[in-house]
Amino acid sequence: MSQGENTLADSEQEQSGELAGSAAGDLADVASVNEDEALNGQRGSVDASADEADEADESDGADEPDEADEPEASLADLEQDGEIAADYVEGLLDVADLDGDIDMDVDGDRAVVSVVGATLDELVGDHGEVLDALQDLTRLAVHRQTGARTRLMLDIGGYRAQRRADLSELGASVAEQVKRTGEAKALAAMNAFERKIVHDAVAAAGLRSESEGIDPNRRVVVLPVG
Repeated sequence: MSQGENTLADSEQEQSGELAGSAAGDLADVASVNEDEALNGQRGSVDASADEADEADESDGADEPDEADEPEASLADLEQDGEIAADYVEGLLDVADLDGDIDMDVDGDRAVVSVVGATLDELVGDHGEVLDALQDLTRLAVHRQTGARTRLMLDIGGYRAQRRADLSELGASVAEQVKRTGEAKALAAMNAFERKIVHDAVAAAGLRSESEGIDPNRRVVVLPVG
């Protein structure tokens, strides 16, 4: 191996070690506090790269942030986000001594990293609180390296995929109910990404929906025709 190749290999190993070390420290932080504290404590550091980005997912009104003027990430950028995130998540799994295969994909304008092939309920938590905190941490790890906001999505054990299916079914069901009764119906509070799924399902059913309230208590309201 040439001296240049040795230097490159050393650099990659050092970068991998830094990611693993960062993952270990972050996982220790999550483990040392309760789920809500983990979520809220990390969000202060990544609000620009997480909350605002997810708010842009909503399509229910002008009250949501407008990011139309921001340049779209290229496929190469999204793939890079996924690779960084996958390395980081692998470090988390190693620290927690958990098994799982990591899949990377690109869904529209966001990278998606999924941990599959194992039961990882402890990394999802009740209602996905721990998963949300870990997603924030992973986004932060990507931001540390790229300096750019990321809309990366982390899924563990198929939780988000199942949640998407459940919310799509809920949105369609509530839309049919509102059609029958002619009365608006408010749903339980959800995060921006979940609200987007419901909005899409309601729109597909031919009705209109909007969001009301302030996070974390912001919710979808399905409206009757007229």
